[in-house]
Amino acid sequence: MYLIVGLGNPDKEYENTRHNMGFNVIDKIAKDCDIKIAQSKFKGLYAVEYINEEKVILLKPQTYMNSSGESVIEFKNFYKIPNEKIIVIYDDIDLEPGTIRIRKKGGPRYT
Repeated sequence: MYLIVGLGNPDKEYENTRHNMGFNVIDKIAKDCDIKIAQSKFKGLYAVEYINEEKVILLKPQTYMNSSGESVIEFKNFYKIPNEKIIVIYDDIDLEPGTIRIRKKGGPRYT
C-alpha cells in the first residue's frame, strides 16, 4: 500500500496558486484513474483505490501546509504504512516552475 500525499492549503484563496500544486497533482491522478476523493478522516480528504494492482491512498490534508504532518501521521499509523511507501508532492520555492525533484529525505539540505 502506498500513501500519496498532495500538500496545499484548504482555503479558496490558494486554490489556483503554485502553493497548492500538491492538491492539483492529487486531483489529476484521481481524474486520470477515475477516482473520487470524497472521504474525510484524520483532517484530510482521501480515497483508497487500486492503481495498477497496487492499493493506494490519495490524500489531501485539510490543515495548512505547516500542520499537514498531523494528517499524514494519522494515516501512516492507522494503515501501518512504512515511510518508504509514502510519497509527498509539494511546491518547492527553490525550484523553477516545471522542474521536478525526487528525493528520499526532506529538508533543504537533502537532494
